[in-house]
Amino acid sequence: MKHWTNTQLPLPALEATVCQRNLAFFEEQLEQAGAMLEHLPAAARSLVRSGSRLILDSLLPPRCLACNAIVDSTGSLCSTCFARFTFITPPSCTCCGIPLESPVIEDLVCGTCLRDRPAFEQARAAFIYDSHSRALVLKLKHADRTDAAVHLARWLHRAGAEQIARCDVLVPVPLHRWRFFLRTYNQAALLANALGRLADKPVVPDALQRTRSTPSQGRLDRTARRRNVARAFAAHRLSAIAGRRVLLIDDVLTTGATADACARALLNAGATAVDVLVLARVPSPGAMSA
Repeated sequence: MKHWTNTQLPLPALEATVCQRNLAFFEEQLEQAGAMLEHLPAAARSLVRSGSRLILDSLLPPRCLACNAIVDSTGSLCSTCFARFTFITPPSCTCCGIPLESPVIEDLVCGTCLRDRPAFEQARAAFIYDSHSRALVLKLKHADRTDAAVHLARWLHRAGAEQIARCDVLVPVPLHRWRFFLRTYNQAALLANALGRLADKPVVPDALQRTRSTPSQGRLDRTARRRNVARAFAAHRLSAIAGRRVLLIDDVLTTGATADACARALLNAGATAVDVLVLARVPSPGAMSA
């Protein structure tokens, strides 16, 4: 697997990354400027914002989140990438959210969850993690495309509407401090913060701590993954967790071992229940890994 930093990206990809970051900055400035126009009539505000958006799109055209092709609107996929993505729809396992083939679309539980129920109640994902969606996830995770988090949060909002509505607080899966030091950001925390603003839900980014560094789980099976993350997480902000329903946020769910370990730590700290919301779900555990 190739992990790219900004200094290692191919030149076209690096240029696109810089453009997207500039676009995100100017969009933020545009929003702040819009707040200064509140004294104007609604029609005038709309005209100014439309004109500003037209100028911004002319200077820095919005690009596809996956392939960097120019698209019509910010935070979207081009038609080619959209056709390749598999967005998750029913039927799926009520518990872990893995897609199922069944004529019945309600109250389905997969065989894995029947045999070994995870500590979390429900997990949901926006799309399937496969060879087509993998590049987008890895850009956020390893290539400093932090600007994508605010757009991907909208996908999370649609995929987990039910879980978001009933949760009290959002909690990201943490990185170990050394991995955070090397990467400089936690992609799960970026997603959680963006989703919290979008859904008007409180976010507790330090509610969990990773107490020990764990080896990469890329080539581990379900049993090995569970052993790898056993007792690797501990609750930190007990007052923010106790008596609350928690929605755990991460980028990819493979076997659910990490989510299960985090859920157990949160429940031990007094959380009433834990649900999980991720960007992508591996359809067959072990098929691919982030």
